[in-house]
Amino acid sequence: MSKKFQKLLSQRTLNMQSNAIREILAVVSQPGMISLAGGIPAPQSFPLEDLYRINETVLDRYGAAALQYDLTEGFTPFREALVDYLSAKQVQTSAEDILVFNGSQSVLDTLAKVLITPGDFVALESPSYLGAITAFNAYEPRYVDIETDDEGIIPESLVKLLEKRSVKFIYLVSTFQNPTGRTLSASRRREVAEIVKRFEALVIEDDPYSDLRYRGEPIAPFFTFAPENTVYVSTVSKVFAPGLRLGFCIAPKAIHHWMRIAKQGADLHSNTYAQALATEYIRGGYLDRQLPKIIDLYRPRQEAMLAAMDEFMPKVYRWTKPEGGMFIWIDGPDGLDAEEIYWKAVDQKVAFVPGKYFFIDQKAGLGTMRLNFTMSDESTIVRAIEILARVIGEHSGD
Repeated sequence: MSKKFQKLLSQRTLNMQSNAIREILAVVSQPGMISLAGGIPAPQSFPLEDLYRINETVLDRYGAAALQYDLTEGFTPFREALVDYLSAKQVQTSAEDILVFNGSQSVLDTLAKVLITPGDFVALESPSYLGAITAFNAYEPRYVDIETDDEGIIPESLVKLLEKRSVKFIYLVSTFQNPTGRTLSASRRREVAEIVKRFEALVIEDDPYSDLRYRGEPIAPFFTFAPENTVYVSTVSKVFAPGLRLGFCIAPKAIHHWMRIAKQGADLHSNTYAQALATEYIRGGYLDRQLPKIIDLYRPRQEAMLAAMDEFMPKVYRWTKPEGGMFIWIDGPDGLDAEEIYWKAVDQKVAFVPGKYFFIDQKAGLGTMRLNFTMSDESTIVRAIEILARVIGEHSGD
C-alpha cells in the first residue's frame, strides 16, 4: 500500500480493521468450494416471482414518490408496516419511534458514533458478533466480556461487571446468536432486564434471526422486558432480500434524536424504493406466505448438519443445537487451533470460520468454529461435515 497519504489519515483508522469473515469469504469463493462460512441467506429464499407483482404495486401506488428523496426517519408507509410486523413479535411501538437505515450494520455504526467516546467501555457477550465489533472499533472503545453459557449471558457475570465498571452499553444478539446460535432464555431475559434497570444500563439488542425458528416456542425480544433501557435493532435481510440493505431500530428518545441527526450527515435517508418494496412485501401478505417456505428450506439443512455431526465428528467435540437461526458453534478440545483445521479443510474444498475471530481475546476461542448451513443442500452439507471430520481426525492423529 502506498504511504503517500498515510500522514493524512485520522487517528481512528488505527483501530479500524477489515472484517475477517469478509476476507475469508473472498478466499473461499473458488470453484468447487463447499462454504459453511458465510452467514448468507440462500438465493432460493428470495421471493423472486412475487417481486414482479410487488414492483408493479409500488409503481402504481406510490409512483414518483418511491423514487424521490424522503424523510431521514424512513419512508412513512414502511415504518407503518413495520409497526404491525413488530407487534406480531410482541414489540409494541409506533411509526414515529422507528428509524430506518441502510442495513442493521449502519444502525450499529450510527449508534457507535452517537454513544462512544474514545476509551468508553462496551460490554459484549463472549463470543460476540464480529460485524458489531468491526462497527464499534472505529470509535475507539475498550471492551469487556460478559461470560456466557448455553442460555446466553450469565446474569452473575453481568452484575459483577456493572459493579466494577461504568459501561456505555451492553451489546447482545438475544435470539439464535451469531456466532453460537444460542438464545437468551426467557427467564434469563427477565433476570437481565432487572439487572439493567437496577444499574440504569443501556442494552443494544440485535435481533436479525428470530423469525428463523424451526422448533420450539418464540420468545419475546429482550426489548419487551426493558423497553426504556433498550435500543432494538433488526432487519428484513434474512426474510426478504439482503441486497436491499434495510435495517431499522427503536431507541429511547434522547438516542433517537441524535441518531436521526447523525444519519442526516451520513446519507440523508435510506433507499426510498427499497423501502417501498419492503412495505408492499409486508402489507400484501407476501412475507406471511414466504416465511414458512424459508423455514421449510432451512430446517432440513440444519437437521442434516446436526445429524452428520452426530455421526462423523469426534466425541471430544461439543456443539450447539439451536432451535433456529443460521449457525452451529463447535467447541474443540483444549490445545486445538481451529485455524490450522481451517486451512487443511480449505485444501479439501470445505470452508468454515475459525471461532477466534468472534472473541476480543482471540486466544480464548482458538479451539472454536462457526458453521453455517443455509447456503448448501442437505447432501452437500453431509458431505462437507464428513470431510471436515476426516480432516479433524487426521490433524489430531485419530
